[in-house]
Amino acid sequence: MMRSLCFLILVYLGSMPLRAQEVSNPIADPEEWANPLIGTASNHALSNGNTYPAIALPWGMNFWMPQTGKMGDGWAYTYDAIKIRGFKQTHQPSPWMNDYGQFSIMPVTGKRELNEEKRASWFSHKAEVAKPYYYSVYLADYDVTTELAPTERASIFRFTFPETDQAYIILDAFDKGSYVKIIPNEQKIIGYTTRNSGGVPENFKNYFVLKFDKPFTLAKGWDKYNETDQLEVKAEHAGAVVGFKTRRGEQVTVRVASSFISAEQAELNLNELGSDSFETVKQKGKAAWNKELTRVAVTGGSIDQLRTFYSCLYRSLLFPRKFFEFDAQGKVVHYSPYNGQVLPGYMFTDTGFWDTFRAMFPFLNLMYPTLNAQMQEGLANAYKEGGWLPEWASPGYRNVMVGNNSASVVADAYLKGGRGYDINTLYEAVLKDANNEGPLTAVGRAGVKYYNELGYVPYDVNINENAARTLEYAYDDFAIYQLAKALKRPQKEIDLFAKRCQNYRNLFDKESGWMRGKNKDGKFQAPFNPVKWGDAFTEGNSMHYTWSVFHDIQGLIELMGGKDNFNAKLDEVFTMAPTFDESYYRAVIHEIREMQIANMGQYAHGNQPIQHMIYLYNFSGQPWKTQYWVRETMNRMYLPTPDGYCGDEDNGQTSAWYVFSAMGFYPVCPATDQYVVGAPLFKKTVVMLENGKKITLNAPKNSAENRYISSLQVDGKPYTKNWLSHTALLQGATLDFDMAAEPQKQRGIAKEDAPYSFSNENATPTTSKKKKK
Repeated sequence: MMRSLCFLILVYLGSMPLRAQEVSNPIADPEEWANPLIGTASNHALSNGNTYPAIALPWGMNFWMPQTGKMGDGWAYTYDAIKIRGFKQTHQPSPWMNDYGQFSIMPVTGKRELNEEKRASWFSHKAEVAKPYYYSVYLADYDVTTELAPTERASIFRFTFPETDQAYIILDAFDKGSYVKIIPNEQKIIGYTTRNSGGVPENFKNYFVLKFDKPFTLAKGWDKYNETDQLEVKAEHAGAVVGFKTRRGEQVTVRVASSFISAEQAELNLNELGSDSFETVKQKGKAAWNKELTRVAVTGGSIDQLRTFYSCLYRSLLFPRKFFEFDAQGKVVHYSPYNGQVLPGYMFTDTGFWDTFRAMFPFLNLMYPTLNAQMQEGLANAYKEGGWLPEWASPGYRNVMVGNNSASVVADAYLKGGRGYDINTLYEAVLKDANNEGPLTAVGRAGVKYYNELGYVPYDVNINENAARTLEYAYDDFAIYQLAKALKRPQKEIDLFAKRCQNYRNLFDKESGWMRGKNKDGKFQAPFNPVKWGDAFTEGNSMHYTWSVFHDIQGLIELMGGKDNFNAKLDEVFTMAPTFDESYYRAVIHEIREMQIANMGQYAHGNQPIQHMIYLYNFSGQPWKTQYWVRETMNRMYLPTPDGYCGDEDNGQTSAWYVFSAMGFYPVCPATDQYVVGAPLFKKTVVMLENGKKITLNAPKNSAENRYISSLQVDGKPYTKNWLSHTALLQGATLDFDMAAEPQKQRGIAKEDAPYSFSNENATPTTSKKKKK
């Protein structure tokens, strides 16, 4: 009896941590739950996020980070590193794009080591604190604690030194052309860096200013790590070092700001700090993040789920970054990365639309329409200054990825209510880009003449990733069609894009049931392997890209021979072994490896082309499979750990997927009014909209086992549709989900329950013939 009682007590106690782990009350400080180190355990061969700890304000112009990698290394901070070389101002969107406008600050004691290898100090994550608004670390070799807290264009550093007459702070303006000037009587250093990775005009500079709260006992410029007696150095690699005599525990504060416009503007940007103390700047940054993160309040999940959610929400609010400043009169101005001039108006940068049109920009349209209107003005300015819309900007045009997805970003913003900017100029830009090859293959449309004449970009005309381009152009044409209708453009123009958006049909191979490259003569490319990566596709294979018909899933269902075949094809993605053909790349690229090790078959959530695919069961009468796989993906592919992502996080896209999916719906097709229903992760989610309305999602029975929707009520009325209206949600809504452990296979299966498809609204020649039969 006693043994049985003890056993029961042990069982009960053993279950207590699991029960206690659930967070049942709203948290007041979600910024403390966001971990900037998630995704930093990455390298060139395997991405677990390829992130760095971005210490910044939401969409801030400047980010700061501890630098563990060599100068110029895109992997500038990796979790497994053992030494810190400096604290870098960064504008890097991803390691693949690398950085621009960068310089670093490093405290040292004892011997003055200027070289970044020699000055690097051992550190430990046990003595490191990383918050979105604050970073602190102990540099063991120098007995110095470094702290930093940012504003949008400035930052404040606090260095806690030991007792020494050899305390120094090194400014490294990096190579490729830089300049520094020390002004001892003002306790100041000014200068600029020109280091970049492309996408900038010839006159590009990032001007910086540093102001110290302690007089210098030493001041020297340096050139390629060689000290000089000069206070002013202009060289291929310039820097400065200033020294102090310090008491043990003495804190030296440095105020830093920068500008892409001028040295004078950098001084203006320093005013963001004003006379605030370090603690005040830190608390203001904390409040700024708290303001944004509390707009989505989640409860009824585990501690790890909340940590993952708010870390993903933090990542969703970083890009595109602000690339504008305020002049002496307080007017918005920007240095143009397109023509090198200083001009009025907004500018944003560091985002690739191939990634972010899918979920990140729709999230902004739902939560931050005013900010996104500024971003649209910035896009109009980019077009006026450079002649084209950017598809990947960092900070100007970069020749990366495929598609013309700026059309989606422009259309979705306007169709979801964005106003107050020059939509007519943007439409002009969209039309130009859709009908012309640009100065780079990633600007405008590569292969556009073939696409417009044949209805596809051929496989055999030396245009790489041609099938991917065709599928993305077809969707982009749908976005233009939607925008053209909204702007009441001529019917002939509307009809043209309605026709072109059906070009995806030209690449569907009925024999294999997959999308396939097609030669100029109309024959499919051969041999064909649906698991061959690259070649006709972009960072994926046919099993990933076949589903890139966001706007016409019903049309795709018909091409595949009906819902049963369509669902079988969806199932095959998960059930097939993660085999692959990497011969196009001549190596196993990291995206392939990430799919292989995920244990989800051919499903490659670590890359963007397939991230919407899970939601497509809602179009084909099996919504419970969406509910299963959404939860499975959130459980398996996201963790609140340094290896917590399953591939490149990519400027908020992979994070926004999680945020939307955790709320219970997802924008499968931007440029429509609809979100496709998944299943909520939490027992309760409250979304505070910019207009003061709120969306409340209740799922009190939600649990690890209860992942299926048994029934749904919207504003107290039964709701069977597999989609939600953006327009209706903006009015405020209460969604009550009854969750269960077994799928409800009678809900959401009627034809009218399916989300939008172009073919259901418009009779194409193919569907017209079928109707006549």
